[in-house]
Amino acid sequence: MARVLVGVKRVIDYAVKVRVKPEKNGVVTQGVKHSMNPFDEIAVEEAVKMKEKKLATEVIAVSVGPTQSQEVIRTALAMGADRGVHVEVSAAEYDLLQPIHVSKILAKLALDEKADLVILGKQAIDDDANQTAQMTAAVLDWPQGTFCNKVEKTDAGLTIAREIDGGLETIKTKLPAVLSADLRLNTPRYATLPNIMKAKKKPLKKVTPKDLGVDTTPRIEVISVEDPPVRQAGAAVADVDALVAKLKAGGHI
Repeated sequence: MARVLVGVKRVIDYAVKVRVKPEKNGVVTQGVKHSMNPFDEIAVEEAVKMKEKKLATEVIAVSVGPTQSQEVIRTALAMGADRGVHVEVSAAEYDLLQPIHVSKILAKLALDEKADLVILGKQAIDDDANQTAQMTAAVLDWPQGTFCNKVEKTDAGLTIAREIDGGLETIKTKLPAVLSADLRLNTPRYATLPNIMKAKKKPLKKVTPKDLGVDTTPRIEVISVEDPPVRQAGAAVADVDALVAKLKAGGHI
């Protein structure tokens, strides 16, 4: 493998309580801590490990989003990626950007950069779509390995252990391919201060979807964003008869 393309997304930090805007047209993002999507951190770590094992010669970090998305690209560069590509879209466009748009952008970049492997997080923790890797593979017509638990390079391509409901499934695939990283694939490294400083000098190219020939016209309209319903408090009952009576009164049985 010569080149690995890794997707990184800027999301609201996992430790932040998400709040719905008063207008109910989205969630509050102003003044809220953001970070790299945790599954994308795992994808970056796997790509950097491949480079350290001499299985890859270059790791390219790609992010699609507004100007602030460059923050997560710099984080990926500090973790060990070689260069970054920022596909800039406005904040208004970004709110309605879907996995189908991102997958077309990643597919075009994979071809332009002559990538042998695309690694993405299995899903983003903001929309939980779990679609981008699969769609990217479909657009490219490349084989895919999703929910990767372990990835090994072989003479013929890759051997992948992937997480499924019943345990682990092992598959073999040829290159080029698209992978999605699951939680147990690895433990991402922390970016050290010297590497954070070095990352500032690494190349970061900026392009737009239009430059790549990708149409990002919205396919959806957000009607309303609501908080999940508040869970009602539980109640203790004296015995089974009281429990049955409560359930009947509530129309549950």
